[in-house]
Amino acid sequence: MRIVLIGGSGFLGRFVVRELVADGHLCTVLTRSTRRARSFALQPGARVACADVYAVEELVRQMDGAGAVVSMAGILNERGFSGKGFRRVHVELVKGIIEAAARAGVRRLLHVSALNAGKGTSHYLQTKGEAEELIRQSGLDYTIFQPSVIFGEGDQFFNRFADLLRWTPVLPLACPDARLQPVFAGDVAAAMAAALEDSGAVGRSYQLAGPRVFTLQELVQWTARAIGRRTWVPGLPPVLSRLQGLVMDWVPGKPFSSDNYRSLQTDNVADRNALEHFGIVPGSVASIVPDYLGTSIHQRRLSEIRKQARR
Repeated sequence: MRIVLIGGSGFLGRFVVRELVADGHLCTVLTRSTRRARSFALQPGARVACADVYAVEELVRQMDGAGAVVSMAGILNERGFSGKGFRRVHVELVKGIIEAAARAGVRRLLHVSALNAGKGTSHYLQTKGEAEELIRQSGLDYTIFQPSVIFGEGDQFFNRFADLLRWTPVLPLACPDARLQPVFAGDVAAAMAAALEDSGAVGRSYQLAGPRVFTLQELVQWTARAIGRRTWVPGLPPVLSRLQGLVMDWVPGKPFSSDNYRSLQTDNVADRNALEHFGIVPGSVASIVPDYLGTSIHQRRLSEIRKQARR
């Protein structure tokens, strides 16, 4: 089957394309910049197409003859504070994808949303929820995936915190008690590939999460240990957490924002983890993250010594 992916040139897309190609599918990754999708250039079964994904006519042309569409474009922060950036990517783009799929005669749609979509007050979660409602009303044979924080090589969670921890002896942390259930990108991709072959997945939404719930502070402290740093990570109270978000709104790249603060007011924990439904054993943070964070040889040796001592 030929599958068209929108948003497939990003972090999660690499895992999804790899999984779909392994299952024998042909993947067309649409991107506005072929530079971002260079990793697919030498991958058999994957093709990169330069396209304006906001132009419905262009989407119709790219979807012609495809058997399925994967919608996975998303942003964690926007320029400015109005919510227009989130709306453009999470809502307007999805509207165009739905229209184009209908016009091209493509019935099957896989969509990556977020855990707690539509809940809370953040622009991120609200626009994710709006997109889900559009898809449910589309008449297409959809499946929606609602992952918790996604981790894996190239992620913007553990890698970002590791970078911060490497250059500062103290990292004041906003929303330290926020609860998250990080899920491995490879598991998300495997669930998506399985759902594509499962007619029972049509019209359903699946929460995807890892095997363990952490507080944000626990995850950041764990990251510090994993990279061999003794950085102090004091948790900030609610007032200072909110203030940190407001200040970081003006920092280039927005390492944290007021919208992130609002998102973290809602626990990012699954009510029911659908990975089990697909027969997937969730990969753990401890077994996967050290390999791509560049954990020191010294730390790994200490870990092995501790394991042997417990035998």
